[in-house]
This record gives sequence, structure tokens and C-alpha cells, in this order.
Amino acid sequence: MTVTPSVLVLRAAGTNCDPETAFAFERFGGRPEIVHVNRLLEDPARLARHHVLAVPGGFAYGDDIAAGAVFGTELGTRLASSLQRFVADGGLVLGICNGFQVLVRLGLLPGLSAPLGEREVALTDNASHKYEDRWVKLAISSRRCVFVGDMDAPELPVAHAEGRLVALDERVAAALDTDDRVVFRYADRTGAPTQDYPANPNGSHGAIAALTDATGRVLGLMPHPERALFGYHHPEWTRQGDSVPDHGPGAPLFANACDWVRANR
Repeated sequence: MTVTPSVLVLRAAGTNCDPETAFAFERFGGRPEIVHVNRLLEDPARLARHHVLAVPGGFAYGDDIAAGAVFGTELGTRLASSLQRFVADGGLVLGICNGFQVLVRLGLLPGLSAPLGEREVALTDNASHKYEDRWVKLAISSRRCVFVGDMDAPELPVAHAEGRLVALDERVAAALDTDDRVVFRYADRTGAPTQDYPANPNGSHGAIAALTDATGRVLGLMPHPERALFGYHHPEWTRQGDSVPDHGPGAPLFANACDWVRANR
């Protein structure tokens, strides 16, 4: 019997990409459920009834303290054991933009050696000191993450003011590479990772745009794959004539997740 991937899309006040994220999983056979964080706090066992946890983009709690700070702290202080068990039992976790910020604040990413709740990296103010809203090219640095599979290097939109990844210290910076935690890097027109603006929209250390954990089943990324789900989402789609693809460059991330669940759960 084929398993239908069950996806919990977790929202809070200020998140605004939950419908698009849910739709992206649904398009590839997933069964998404959008749940407010308060409902999950009331019933933490609810998480175990799903195969995938998705934390979508937006501005959780208005980013009033810092991006993802309140949401990440809330999850870390009240759901830490449930989240650890979910990943240990084979669950997938996806954090997009604000969701990535939440996973970093929580300490779930990059998950090198610090216990959950302690940060090893931060996503801080863009080097440009302004909100960046543009399409960027990405280079794939690792295929160990199950969300990546054999997808082509994508071009995806970013929309954030706090996306510059910095490491706690030189040891952590080196471990991101040696422990194979980097999934995507911002790339120039040739496809090579770059620190140059605007191809690297935020000045992120090592051009890092996405991280995974030791299991390869947790992914956090600043670009928005749910906003590149169809070929016509790309701003230059009209120049492609009759060759506009049905699937946009962000689609494989959701398709691969659903395929992995069906094959492994």
C-alpha cells in the first residue's frame, strides 16, 4: 500500500506563505494540514502523526525582536523533545526563509555539536542593509539532503532583510564544509559560488543559501521554492515561447520530499 505523505505546515501570527507551501506539497501527492503553533503546543503528539514538518516564510510574530526569534524560542522551550524525536524517527523538516531563521534560532540547523537550543550560526541583517527581493541562481553543494535528489541547480526568488549567514566562530565555519552541511550556495552567471552582490543578495558567509543537518532530512533555505512552482512563475517565462516547463525550478524540492516518504515510510 502506497503511503500518502502527511505534511504539517506550521504557522504563527505573521507567517504568510503557508497556503503556497501547503499547495506545493499537495501538487506532488502530499496531504498537507496547516496548523497554528498554539494547537501543536496543546497537543505535541500531533507532530508524530505526520511525515513532514514545514515551517513556511513570512514574518512570524512580526519579527519584532529579530527574524524567527520568538517562534524559534517558543518551539525550543516547549517542543524540543518532540522535535528531536520526530527527526530521530525519520521525519522530514523544511524551513523556508523565515522558517529557516526559526530552525537556526531553534538550533536544529546546522546541528553540528551544540545541543538543541544553542545556536551555531545566525541569519542576520543583509550586507546591503536593505530588504532584498530578487531572483538568484544557486549552485548545489551537496546532494546528501533528501529534498535535493537529482534536481538541476535552480534559480529561485529571495525576499528577506535578514538572510546573511554568519558562523559562531571559525571552528563552526570550517565544520559546515567538512561535515557536508551546505546544500545551496548563491552563484554567479557561470554557476560558480560568489560573494559578489547582487548575485549573493545578502553577503552570506561562503555564499551559503541553505543548510542541512547530519541526517540529511532537515533543510533550511532562504530562497522561496514555493514561489517557483510552475514554469510561468519565472519573470522571463514569456521569452521561452512554447517551451515553458510545467514544473518550475522550486518544484523538485517538494516532489523529492514526497517521493522519499513514499519510498521509505
